[in-house]
Amino acid sequence: MIEVRSLRKEFAGRPVLRDLSFDIPDGRITALLGANGAGKTTCLRIVTGLLRADSGQVLVGGIDVASEPLAVRRQLGVVGDREGLYERLSVKEYLTLFAQMQGLRGRDLSRSLEAVRSELELGDLWARRTVGFSQGERMKVSLARALVHRPQHLILDEPTRGLDVLAARLLRRTLLRLRDAGTTIVFSSHVMSEVLELSDRVLIMADGRLVGDDEPRALMARSGCDNLEDTFVSLAYGQQTESLEQEVLA
Repeated sequence: MIEVRSLRKEFAGRPVLRDLSFDIPDGRITALLGANGAGKTTCLRIVTGLLRADSGQVLVGGIDVASEPLAVRRQLGVVGDREGLYERLSVKEYLTLFAQMQGLRGRDLSRSLEAVRSELELGDLWARRTVGFSQGERMKVSLARALVHRPQHLILDEPTRGLDVLAARLLRRTLLRLRDAGTTIVFSSHVMSEVLELSDRVLIMADGRLVGDDEPRALMARSGCDNLEDTFVSLAYGQQTESLEQEVLA
């Protein structure tokens, strides 16, 4: 389980997270939604230990992120907004490096590498350097890096951004399979059809606060909207919606 407790964060005196709290149970896919600037990426960076909150606490598997970041990282697989590939290394060399950093050696290392190679269909890329890879190929390698040590928790920041149809389908299949095997998955997205297809639960943020938390169709029913996009707009923008749409059309 991931537990977020009363997170607060400011940048240059501007509040980005305002007393944010929620729990993410094990073995489910949770979508974190919000308009640009709502605080999603800041929240995910604090959960993964890449950023410190001004106050509040995050527990991952019962371990405090701020006090024991290395122990938390062993439980986490992260696909962020940048792939961070080492272009002079082949896919095999790159994944071997990250697996060894997670403590894998010998037979365990070989098994883990072979598992992600097969699961993510990396055979044709395995011996190639990552320089010149397409966006879909880069995402597959980034996902393999996040999964190579078999983490309990997987966090993805807009994972299908820039992917073609086949790469996005592979990613969705992989996430559903991992969920069914018990992995806890959190992802942010602006693609509502994808959120509806994948999510067991949706968290909606606005102005650093949580404004929606439920199963997707339950949120739709409560908001009185026919689709998830309208539900999101209603909760994330509220009474600002009409004026914002007028500004866009002007």
